[in-house]
Amino acid sequence: MASTNEKSMVTDLTQGSVFSNLVRLALPFMLSNLLQMLYSMIDMIVVGQYVGSTGLSAVTVSSQVIMLMTTIATGFASAGQVLISQQVGAGDSAGRQRTIGTLFSTLLLMAALMTVVGLSLYGPMLRLLQVPEESFPQAADYMLVCSGGIVFTYGYNSISAILRGMGDGKRPLVFIGIASLVNVVLDILFVGPMGLQAAGAAWATIIAQAISFLISIAYLYKEREAFGFDFKLGSFRIHKNILTILLRLGLPAALQHSAISISMLFINGFVNVYGLAASAAFGVGRRVEMIPHTMTNSVSMAVSTMVGQNMAAGEVKRSKRTVWYAFGVNMSVTLIGFVCFALWPRGVFAIFTQDESVLELSGLLMTTILIGMPAFPIMQAFNPFIQGIGNARLSLIIGLMDGVVARIGLCLLFERVLGMGLFGVLLGYTLATYVTAIPAMVYFLSGVWKKRKLLV
Repeated sequence: MASTNEKSMVTDLTQGSVFSNLVRLALPFMLSNLLQMLYSMIDMIVVGQYVGSTGLSAVTVSSQVIMLMTTIATGFASAGQVLISQQVGAGDSAGRQRTIGTLFSTLLLMAALMTVVGLSLYGPMLRLLQVPEESFPQAADYMLVCSGGIVFTYGYNSISAILRGMGDGKRPLVFIGIASLVNVVLDILFVGPMGLQAAGAAWATIIAQAISFLISIAYLYKEREAFGFDFKLGSFRIHKNILTILLRLGLPAALQHSAISISMLFINGFVNVYGLAASAAFGVGRRVEMIPHTMTNSVSMAVSTMVGQNMAAGEVKRSKRTVWYAFGVNMSVTLIGFVCFALWPRGVFAIFTQDESVLELSGLLMTTILIGMPAFPIMQAFNPFIQGIGNARLSLIIGLMDGVVARIGLCLLFERVLGMGLFGVLLGYTLATYVTAIPAMVYFLSGVWKKRKLLV
């Protein structure tokens, strides 16, 4: 089991009240995610107010490409979180240190590769998405800046995943809080008085992430005994057995996230055909949708960690209770968001822009968002259970069904076959969420997962 010093960072989630553990773990994640969402939204708000629809369109499309480039980090970080949570539950401190070193080194190499890809291919990627001519130069600037700083995005993802797997949500909250504060100040400075347009928002984001990452590394090095990793050069060796597990979990997860991101690029392309106002409105709608999604996703992060620890400790009943409590919390959060969005659709959009052509589309966007919202509590309770037990194959299948089959397929069906135009694209996009949510719930209720072997 963990030593006394290590217990300052490792939280045992196999004991005590399941609901209390879930809330204590989810709240810091929720605040962290809200801060991340905040500085993502501030990018849009500041760009929308100072630059207008061209800037909103540029940030919407180029940030989606950057999201695709970070899916490898997201996938492998998720794999690391699951493996570390199971190692904590099994009391395997030595294995946890090997996992940390392997994860750090692997993601650093992948970040270098993605930097080269982004700096080399940003132009063809943006043209493929049919970015409106008015916003193309700003989208290209945003892509270049973010590609150059992607190593900090990868680094922060790895640290956050490791700490989440250890049951520590407080320190990631502090690190992201620093990033958010820096980002807000720099956003206003770069986009406003300095007039750097969309590139200013990109610089603000990358600098903020760099500062947060460097501070987190310095802190964890200082507290390396409690962290459980000595930061010696030899400890960054890639261990073949650990890498095998990370690949087995991380590649399907990365493919899953990639499929969803690629589908979003296609949908951005579908939307861009309808002009600058539609492109900008879709970007605002995505940020609005993030508000309830971020809240429920925070509970999702807690679920995967708690399930991983409890399953490794043989606490199957506690794992099941975790999922049901998460479902109840997510339902409550989603209901509040649903009511607010239904009552004030135009007011919510007006936070981001005063462009009348964009505001006229707020009702259309909000209608489709409301249709998809009931899937959030289902998806964010049952999908992380699949991740927590390490069933990467099923996660991949569900992700491919969502991203490739449903999201693109439904958009084409409603827009082109049924002739529903822009509303058809938006409707297909939102209904695909149910394709992710319902199979995960059926799998959990079936109980077949009880026969699976764990990673440790």
